Amino acid sequence: MKIRTRSQEKILSLLKVLNRPISAQDLYVELRNQKHNIGLATVYRGLEALKLEGVVRVRTLGNGESLYNLVQRDRHYLTCLNCGCSIPLAKCPVSQLEQELQQSYQFKVYYHTLEFFGLCDRCQKEQNQ
Repeated sequence: MKIRTRSQEKILSLLKVLNRPISAQDLYVELRNQKHNIGLATVYRGLEALKLEGVVRVRTLGNGESLYNLVQRDRHYLTCLNCGCSIPLAKCPVSQLEQELQQSYQFKVYYHTLEFFGLCDRCQKEQNQ
């Protein structure tokens, strides 16, 4: 079993409760609202350690913002570069590839991300008017 700091445990606990992607800054605010005395740098260090452990994943949006959440299952998105909306894909189009890579390279995959960037239907229509 991995030994974690109290800060990492607080971060994990909050991510479980929130059950949604959240930025490090927003996570910091949530922790402070719950009266946890934890600094922003500690939140970043905790998230990084949990990411390296394979229990937290980071998703970087087109605008550069990073969102963190627990690794539960792979999620994939179509993200509009104009309005920023993200449309989740119903199934993983590369799950077979992941299994093949694990076997071929003896590489333990914690998670993977797949994101396509472009224009959503609404933004395409606005652009064509």
